[in-house]
Amino acid sequence: MIEQERSPLRLPLILIAIISLLAAMWAGLIRIGWDYAAWQPDLVQAHGALMISGFLGTVIGLERAVAAAAVYKNRLLYIVPLLSGAGGLLLLTGWNSQAGIILMTLGSLGLAFLFGLIARHHQEFHTAVMFSGAVSWFIGNLLWTFGKPVHIAVWWWAGFLVLTITGERLELTRITRPTKRQIQLFGAGVALMFIGLIISAIPYQYSLGVRINGAAYILLSLWLLRYDIARRTIKRDGLVRYIAACLLSSYVWMGVSGVLTLIYGSQSAGILYDAQLHTVFLGFVMAMIFGHAPIIFPAVLGLPVTYRSIFYVQLVFLHISLLIRIAGDVSGNAPLREWGGMLNAITLLIFLGNTAYSIIAGKLSKER
Repeated sequence: MIEQERSPLRLPLILIAIISLLAAMWAGLIRIGWDYAAWQPDLVQAHGALMISGFLGTVIGLERAVAAAAVYKNRLLYIVPLLSGAGGLLLLTGWNSQAGIILMTLGSLGLAFLFGLIARHHQEFHTAVMFSGAVSWFIGNLLWTFGKPVHIAVWWWAGFLVLTITGERLELTRITRPTKRQIQLFGAGVALMFIGLIISAIPYQYSLGVRINGAAYILLSLWLLRYDIARRTIKRDGLVRYIAACLLSSYVWMGVSGVLTLIYGSQSAGILYDAQLHTVFLGFVMAMIFGHAPIIFPAVLGLPVTYRSIFYVQLVFLHISLLIRIAGDVSGNAPLREWGGMLNAITLLIFLGNTAYSIIAGKLSKER
C-alpha cells in the first residue's frame, strides 16, 4: 500500500538511480577492457559502488521509504534514498568522492533504520533477514569508508542484496506453509553467510571467509530452487510466468557464483574475481530486478507497466551475455570477456528501453 499523495521526490530519485546505473555501466566497460574515455579519474574505481549503492541502494531505499511513508505518514523517510542517490551523483562526477561515500554510508544506515522499524512491528524471521541485509550494506560501506579495500567491502554489499531478496522470497513462501526444518535450513544459510563475511574481514583469513560465503550462496540457491513459490507460478501464463522464469534463473546464477567462489577463493582482482562477482550481481540480482520491475514501478511511481512477451528478450540476452563473459573469465579469453561485458551493457539498455516503453504504453492505455 502507498500513501494517497505521492511525494514529488519519487521520479527524480528513480532518474538519479538510473543515472548511477548508466555511469556504472560505462565504468564497467572501461574496467573490462574497452578503450573509452572516463570523464573523471576515479570513475572506474567507483563502478561497484555506483551499481550497488547509487543504483540498487537508491531503488531499494525508495521502495521501502514509499511503504514506510504510507504507514508512518512521514515524508522525511525519503531522506534514505536521497542520501544514497546524492552520494552516487557525487561519486560519478568526482566533485567530492569522499563526501559521496559518506552519504552512501548514511543512506545504508537509514535503510537499516527503515528495516528495523519493519522488524519491530512485524516480528517475523523474514523481516529479520531483510534487516540483516541492510546492516550488511552499512557494514560494507563502513569498511570502505575507513579504508578497507573494495574486494572486502564488496562481499558485504553482495550480502545486502542476497539477504534482502531472499528475505522477501522467504516471506512469500508462507503461502506454501514451509516446515520448521525448512525454515531452519534457510536460517543456516543466512548464518553461514555472516560467518563467512566476518571471517573474510579478518587479516589473512579472506580466502576462508569468501569460500564459506560461497557455500552459503549454494545452500540458499538450492533452498530457493526447491521451496520458492516460483516453482508453482512458472506453470501459469503472462506476467506471472515471466516473473517466475526470472526468479528461477536468478537462483541458478547465485548457485554458480557460490561454486566459483568456493573453488577459487581469495580473488581480490582479475578475471576470476570478475566471474565470482558478476554471476551474483548480474545473474542473480539483475534477473531479479527484471522480474520485479513490472511490480516495483507501479508501486513506487504509480505508473502502470504493460506486460509484453518481448520482456523475455532482455532475460535471454542477460543469460547469454553472462555466459559469454564467464566463459571468457574462466578460459582467460580477453576478447570473449570484453564482448560478454559489452552485451551485458546492451542487455541493461534493452531492459531500460522495454520498461520505459511499457510505462508509456500503459499510461496511454489508461488515459483512453
